[in-house]
Amino acid sequence: MNSSTPSTANGNDNKKFKGDRPPCSPSRVLHLRKIPSDVTEAEVISLGLPFGKVTNLLMLKGKSQAFLEMASEEAAVTMVNYYTPVTPHLRSQPVFIQYSNHRELKTDNLPNQARAQAALQAVSAVQSGSLGLPGAPTNEGTILPGQSPVLRIIIENLFYPVTLEVLHQIFSKFGTVLKIITFTKNNQFQALLQYADPLNAHYAKMALDGQNIYNACCTLRIDFSKLTSLNVKYNNDKSRDFTRLDLPTGDGQPSLEPPMAAAFGAPGIISSPYAGAAGFAPAIGFPQATGLSVPAGLGPGALGPLAITSSAVTGRMAMPGTGGIPGNSVLLVTNLNPDLVTPHGLFILFGVYGDVHRVKIMFNKKENALVQMADANQAQLAMNHLSGQRLYGKVLRATLSKHQAVQLPREGQEDQGLTKDFSNSPLHRFKKPGSKNFQNIFPPSATLHLSNIPPSVTVDDLKNLFTEAGCSVKAFKFFQKDRKMALIQLGSVEEAIQALIELHNHDLGENHHLRVSFSKSTI
Repeated sequence: MNSSTPSTANGNDNKKFKGDRPPCSPSRVLHLRKIPSDVTEAEVISLGLPFGKVTNLLMLKGKSQAFLEMASEEAAVTMVNYYTPVTPHLRSQPVFIQYSNHRELKTDNLPNQARAQAALQAVSAVQSGSLGLPGAPTNEGTILPGQSPVLRIIIENLFYPVTLEVLHQIFSKFGTVLKIITFTKNNQFQALLQYADPLNAHYAKMALDGQNIYNACCTLRIDFSKLTSLNVKYNNDKSRDFTRLDLPTGDGQPSLEPPMAAAFGAPGIISSPYAGAAGFAPAIGFPQATGLSVPAGLGPGALGPLAITSSAVTGRMAMPGTGGIPGNSVLLVTNLNPDLVTPHGLFILFGVYGDVHRVKIMFNKKENALVQMADANQAQLAMNHLSGQRLYGKVLRATLSKHQAVQLPREGQEDQGLTKDFSNSPLHRFKKPGSKNFQNIFPPSATLHLSNIPPSVTVDDLKNLFTEAGCSVKAFKFFQKDRKMALIQLGSVEEAIQALIELHNHDLGENHHLRVSFSKSTI
């Protein structure tokens, strides 16, 4: 079986991109490289769990490699596609995954397979519900017929605001989240969250109960709810029905998050929970706390042998191998539309979440770009908010780059204007320490906040401006107290992203340049 290890594995250890070696055709058997020597079978299995049933495992410890067999090729393809832009990590070490040349794993006659088989049996027992979960009361330990798809979540040690979006982002990794209701009871922030399927609720509880959302704080306590279904009347920042986008917002009491939530980079799960601006030092320093990244010797509060690794749980949000304050401020942005993307467009878009210093669109592969932010926290914030969004018809992916800086082309080097230095741009939003802009960082939304509008500009002027940029304007309103500001609602989030790129800093005359941001409100 050892001969099956592709011969190029060792020579190519440090190359992340699949293009560096002839890719095998899809197979339900996956070949994993660079596995830390102390990793358990269950940790390797956990990389595959979110994508489907794991049917076999072969660990080659001496070579730091493993083979993982999924129940179906489809599950393996989903897993490889998921982990291509987001390198998974075990014990804070990057692990590389590709299809194996093998179509199935035959391990019956191999020595030392007992532990792998025991780990597989433990996982499949939990999957089929024949095994009590650790920590669950015995009567709820198995997936009983009629088990609720609704989880009750209590968040302890709430040092930083946790929003409905943050919960949606974390729990979506385990299945389709249909509804969320958040509330405060007994002075504790709580939520009810309904999955499409009780099995998803079961896995989420298993993986996340006792975990911290941010470093060393915001601890999740999860139980099954007695409710089997939630009734959501309003879609706002307190409650959301993801199956009914037509619900009214209601009066929604004032937003749960104080404006500081944004300064703390609220939806940046696992990221250091502050935006790293001068004047916004973290309220509490937590060196080397590991947020949701489980296995480092599976510390207290982590989940025994079935711990789902952070990479699968939190996907691109996990900051591997760091105590939550990663060093790199350069992002690799992939899957761009090479015909429409420009350095200036990326500068404006990523500039919503931090100050962009340099942008390089790759000369030979124009769907990829490097974006250098002012610091690592801004890079993390931009990555959390923009990865997965659609831009010019393609789903953009952002991950941390292995480059520490974007190099400018040498004198006379042909570059087609694909590398731009913006470090002295007057358009940086976050230059001033403690700027109000730190409080207004929101995820991309179909509603844009406009400001710096001169008195002579009318509703129709602004609507026409957006219509000419190719947007469908659904609603518009000036702020009552201040006509310099307005909200405009467009046909989709993608339209709003493109409008922001095109119209932020648009000259409205009278020495006024339009400022465009994403809004947390709807009209």
